[in-house]
Amino acid sequence: MNIHEHQAKALLAGYGVNVARGLPAFTVDDAVEAATKLGGPVYVVKAQIHAGGRGKAGGVKVVKTIDEVRAEAERMLGMTLVTHQTGPAGKEVQRLYIEDGCDIARELYLSMLVDRASSQVTVIASTEGGMDIEEVAAATPEKILTLSIDPATGMMPHHVRRICNQLELTGDTAKKATTFLRGIFRAFCEKDAAMIEINPLVVTGEGDLMALDAKIGFDDNALYRHPDIMELRDLSEEDPAEVRASEFDLNYIKLDGDIGCMVNGAGLAMATMDIIKLEGGEPANFLDVGGGATREKVTEAFKIILSDENVKGILVNIFGGIMRCDIIADGVVGAARDLGLTKPLVVRLEGTNVEEGKKIMAESGLAIIPADDLADAAQKIVAAVKGA
Repeated sequence: MNIHEHQAKALLAGYGVNVARGLPAFTVDDAVEAATKLGGPVYVVKAQIHAGGRGKAGGVKVVKTIDEVRAEAERMLGMTLVTHQTGPAGKEVQRLYIEDGCDIARELYLSMLVDRASSQVTVIASTEGGMDIEEVAAATPEKILTLSIDPATGMMPHHVRRICNQLELTGDTAKKATTFLRGIFRAFCEKDAAMIEINPLVVTGEGDLMALDAKIGFDDNALYRHPDIMELRDLSEEDPAEVRASEFDLNYIKLDGDIGCMVNGAGLAMATMDIIKLEGGEPANFLDVGGGATREKVTEAFKIILSDENVKGILVNIFGGIMRCDIIADGVVGAARDLGLTKPLVVRLEGTNVEEGKKIMAESGLAIIPADDLADAAQKIVAAVKGA
């Protein structure tokens, strides 16, 4: 789950991380009131969307008067902001962040993320702030420090020294870096973050460190431990089908293909998508119904898959370990009837009560195409979709 910049900065400020003063705004009047409270003389009007590249797309403007704040708020609110991270459809701007201007002496880059290979937190630091880190990595990899930190020990003095050396921080600025860096690290660990990115991290004219931008993404699997973070969720920034799926404990991610997939188990779902591509097809989604699927859950999964107008056929691939195949078969038949499904449907069942499940489908009177194994299922759904 991602949150907006103004929310991320408020969270980091609670851990002693230095951020500029700012206020969120949902209307033009809110923006003017925020600027009035800040008092100037320089204001930054920032569009709040869950995507980077806002500045290049006209979503960040530095102004010097209240009238200019009003004009930029009128321009930005309701606009569709298209950046390299939003895709061509862009995202509608529904809120702004009005922030004090900053005297910037240097722009740096800092991020922290989970390194699953080492089970540690990886810090990425570079002197090339304000740029996409991928571009820096490709052009000047020597300007990037990658440092792993064990959560059990936390950020130690030698970690801070290495980061300061990489960022060329000296004197009082380097001393201030200890509080700044440890604050971000504590926030990362205590809030179960998946990623915190500060780009740019700036050194001000007075030698202070400040998070001029902040992006935070959280581990969805740990959100149950953080009701305060859940309250920050902005559903308007998420795909409606994915939001709907989460309400039924379904793991759904929309893709660009035309073959809908309903599978139990994340690994099996990935393998199903791979074999569809191997057979020349394109999966339309990742959808894991988990191990406790009911008829209602299966029906909702079908509805979500069919909400994608690109879907031309559906492949159901179930391995009945925890889940019984006869229950899945009953759910599939019921969903197909309830929804009046007319698109090709291929079902592969294996595991507990598989024969009972196959019998339910065979006696349903529906045009369900049975498959013997995963390869057979992929071949049949690709052929059915291309034939359609």
